[in-house]
Amino acid sequence: MTAETPARPLRIRRGSRRQARMDLPQPPADTAIWSQGLTRCYGTRRSVDKIDIHVPVGALSGFVGPNGAGKTTTLRMLLGLIRPSAGHGFVLGHPIERPAGYLSRVGAMIEGPTFHPGLTGRANLHLLARLRQLGPDRVAETLSMVGLTSRADDRFTSYSLGMKQRLGIAAALLPRPELLVLDEPTNGLDPAGIREIRSLLKELAGGRMTVFVSSHLLSEVEQICDHLVMIRDGQLLFQGHVTELLAAEDPRLILTPEHPGDAARLAALLCDHGLRVDPPEESSNGSVSVHAPEGRAANLNKIAMNAGIALRALSACRPTLEETFLVATGGVDGDLIPRSRSSPDTSTGLLIAGAAGSNASGRSS
Repeated sequence: MTAETPARPLRIRRGSRRQARMDLPQPPADTAIWSQGLTRCYGTRRSVDKIDIHVPVGALSGFVGPNGAGKTTTLRMLLGLIRPSAGHGFVLGHPIERPAGYLSRVGAMIEGPTFHPGLTGRANLHLLARLRQLGPDRVAETLSMVGLTSRADDRFTSYSLGMKQRLGIAAALLPRPELLVLDEPTNGLDPAGIREIRSLLKELAGGRMTVFVSSHLLSEVEQICDHLVMIRDGQLLFQGHVTELLAAEDPRLILTPEHPGDAARLAALLCDHGLRVDPPEESSNGSVSVHAPEGRAANLNKIAMNAGIALRALSACRPTLEETFLVATGGVDGDLIPRSRSSPDTSTGLLIAGAAGSNASGRSS
């Protein structure tokens, strides 16, 4: 009998690795975040299903979707915390499989920040700053940016939920990132705090920084974002300029007769002229909602006048982002757009200030 020759371990030539890198799709130079067919599976369930994301450099981009849509899982893949099951992704021109190439230029706050509870806000930031070899001046600057200077020397445990959110944003801003990724940054903030964060994000985006912000508060996204990525059930529904999405919705005019009893007759009259009128239960205060552009306002007023119906008001009704989102997702109640999420005190959060970060399980949200 002859002894079998032991198999040699397979060696991958450097040229093969180089060829594999060359085979990767190349993102456009003007995109900060770019993905193609990005997928993440947990068993047989696809949490993220072949999504293509293109976030332009310098954009203030909103990432919206109901709970369980795959937003947090997508963010974790983009930050190199979990590997995609399929597809490709690039952040600042580097593949997400090699996050060391871009994390030093990224600041992120995912799922609520966690800090040392016994230290002050300032001391917590000093610890993170030392990791990045940043001085105390930068800590003071970021505290001022998020409006925490007056409470910087109080312990973290004394902070409200909104203050903890602000400290998390300050930590993400420490390394002066080119890309800022925030998960629900206005969670827990009062109206004044929301306005401050809104102004801060606009200012950051105006300075060439790209901001990618996940949120369920669509009214906030509509006010601050110029670019939108919308997903549901792990699939991409829309991406592009916010005005493009709103313009795609049917424009409506609201006609309010002087006498509420004329509403039914006015609705029937407009239907006879070939116009689509919303059911009476969808209108209020004796008004009639008709699907027509603003340019037809004078014509509709004339139709009403010829029928002897005097109008007290005639106005254009522009759909809000929330209404458009509900139409796009087939939503019929508020459960699709939750008004609150669990407190960061009860969940493990993640902060990335430059290259600082740790692996965590990918939970779909």
